[in-house]
Amino acid sequence: MHTAVYTTDQYGIISELYSYVAFLVIVLMYGMETAYFRLSTQEGFDKKNVFSTTIISLFSSTTLFILFATIFAQPIADWLLYPDNKEFVIWFAIIVGLDALSAIPLAKLRKDNKPLIFALVNLANILINIGLNLFFLAYCLPKYNAGETNWLIDTFYNPELGVSYVFISNLIASIVKFLLLTPFIFKINLNFSKSVWKKMVRYGAPLLLAGLAGIVNETIDRIMLKRMLFDDLGEKTTMSLIGIYSACYKISIIMSLFIQAFRYAAEPFFFKQAGTKEAKGIYANILLWFVLICLLIFLGVNFYIDLIKYFVDEAFWVGLGVVPILLMAYVFLGTYYNLSVWFKLTNRTEYGALLSVGGALITIVLNYILIPRYNYYGSAIATLICYMCMTVASYLLGNKFYKIPYNLKKIFAYSLLTLLLYWFSELIHFSETIFQIIYRTGLILCFVIVVYLFEIRKMKST
Repeated sequence: MHTAVYTTDQYGIISELYSYVAFLVIVLMYGMETAYFRLSTQEGFDKKNVFSTTIISLFSSTTLFILFATIFAQPIADWLLYPDNKEFVIWFAIIVGLDALSAIPLAKLRKDNKPLIFALVNLANILINIGLNLFFLAYCLPKYNAGETNWLIDTFYNPELGVSYVFISNLIASIVKFLLLTPFIFKINLNFSKSVWKKMVRYGAPLLLAGLAGIVNETIDRIMLKRMLFDDLGEKTTMSLIGIYSACYKISIIMSLFIQAFRYAAEPFFFKQAGTKEAKGIYANILLWFVLICLLIFLGVNFYIDLIKYFVDEAFWVGLGVVPILLMAYVFLGTYYNLSVWFKLTNRTEYGALLSVGGALITIVLNYILIPRYNYYGSAIATLICYMCMTVASYLLGNKFYKIPYNLKKIFAYSLLTLLLYWFSELIHFSETIFQIIYRTGLILCFVIVVYLFEIRKMKST
């Protein structure tokens, strides 16, 4: 909807600002979510005390952050090159602040195996966000442009706000989500344990560094595109490139959604399995099936891109070439998340930080080298190489400290099969879209049949 309503350069503004938000969320969480999971599942720690200490710590730091952002909104807006929109700074400070405060109650719901409540709260947040976007952009905007005003439009809509309605919708949705979670925050006695807090900070500090470095890998490309191309290409062209790249990046969100859903469930599950004899075998089996599903998503998105591309406006299709690169980058990123279990279970989170920092350095250097030559294609290639290097490094280190019998032969074989099927799909082109889709559907069925014969049937027989 945003790509249909806004021009490529306006969509670039939205994408760039949300890149900064990703950094801020990591800073405001400072590793406390994973620290909460770790301490609340260890013997010797009172679960209620750990939860209470985490909430008080985050509430204090978030309040200070929002006050700071509000006081220095104008200088921050000037630095971001949005001198006339200091309200953006204040709105986003509240958004990320409330999201940080909401993270721990949501984590507790995950830990307590309450997926229904977890899903309902998040769905309410999503539906309100989407509903307000529809109201402002799909109802008010077209009617205003057609001269059909009414009291709703006159009261709630101002055309001069433009892209601001995307941020206002997010702000309201974040407020509602936090309010829905307040019963879970205040239904226990709030006590602060200094000793528990110190242990959490000690455990979470390397994860903060790792998180920041991880966000560099995911979002710094949008920021660098603006900073490196702004002077040469001008504001409109630069923001258009960022908008096109970001819209095509969103097409790979199907893979991202699967990985995020997996992480929600996997992190508490991994910790619970840690003390069992079967843990390592379970972790190895999970990775194999995780990669299989990722490869299937890779094929599905690429093979049906002629249909999926309609999720964004035609003006953005010029950047569709980055989709296969970004999808494969996500396969490596998801694999890395699986492999990262070793440093979390062995309390060697500093290695996670080093891996992420190393990846961030690779991302920054490659973007610096490739952006002037290939603009956003350079950013996509940098993302792929970064995640590939992080995955290999994590596997090698994990073999040293917490060896898990991953079935690399099968993973490599299925990956090779996927690349061959993708190559075949690009080798033969039909003039009619329907024939192209039928042909590519046949290729996907080949992948599914192979997995069935070598994995599912074998599983049934045992």
